[in-house]
Amino acid sequence: MTGKLAGKVALISGGTSGIGEATCELFVEEGAQVVLTGRSEAKGNALADRLGSANALYVKCDVTSDEDIRNSVEAAVERFGRLDVLFNNAGGPTGGGVLDVAADQIDYGVRLLLTSVMLTTRYAVPHMQANGGGSIINNSSIAGLRYRQGNIVYSVLKAAVSHYTRLAGVELGPLGIRVNTISPGAIATPIFWGGSARANTLPNAENERKMAKLQRNLAKATPTPRSGLAHDIAEAALYLASDAGSYVNCHDLVVDGGRTSMFFEPP
Repeated sequence: MTGKLAGKVALISGGTSGIGEATCELFVEEGAQVVLTGRSEAKGNALADRLGSANALYVKCDVTSDEDIRNSVEAAVERFGRLDVLFNNAGGPTGGGVLDVAADQIDYGVRLLLTSVMLTTRYAVPHMQANGGGSIINNSSIAGLRYRQGNIVYSVLKAAVSHYTRLAGVELGPLGIRVNTISPGAIATPIFWGGSARANTLPNAENERKMAKLQRNLAKATPTPRSGLAHDIAEAALYLASDAGSYVNCHDLVVDGGRTSMFFEPP
């Protein structure tokens, strides 16, 4: 088998749609064996079937559950014998502003966006260390860098993910494990209209209409005159997962078409 990830095994959370789905497809194309997780069994099994049982395994996982996270890591090692790449991609919308945030919004956001990253990393590291190293990629956001790219809870937690990544990379680097983030900008995915769970309830034609409109709108929001696509982030993940990125550690790779360099008027 040839490809940039030939012989590697990757675990991709939130792998049933959007960025996760595109990354699963690209990683398999580049020779990896992939374990993809998510809450939608129908979409997860369909994607794994399409990628082939020799290349992919779907494991149902709610990343707010410690047990589910641990089981997904163990399933990857049990099925494919090792773990080389972890893409902590799962996430979703959160609520809450400075003046109206509620405790349950904060608690849920922390479990979904930060705790999941820290726990999956914890469970993955011993298996990577046994292989002599690996690559951990955390999906952050330009919301962690700039104002008005997300609500307060989401933005603060994405900033925490990026800082955790830097600290983890320092600690794990001597073990041969690189830890990096990707901070996507205006990427057209179903998260904009309620996440993949909401998209699953809509007819395909409705999802396609929403996606086309979203891409037109997002194309106006960056210096690069097009919307970002899930494949753009998948390509960034491929670089960080592969030997081409072997000297990249503790880094936040911003993939936003230049959006963070734009000036935004205050509300």
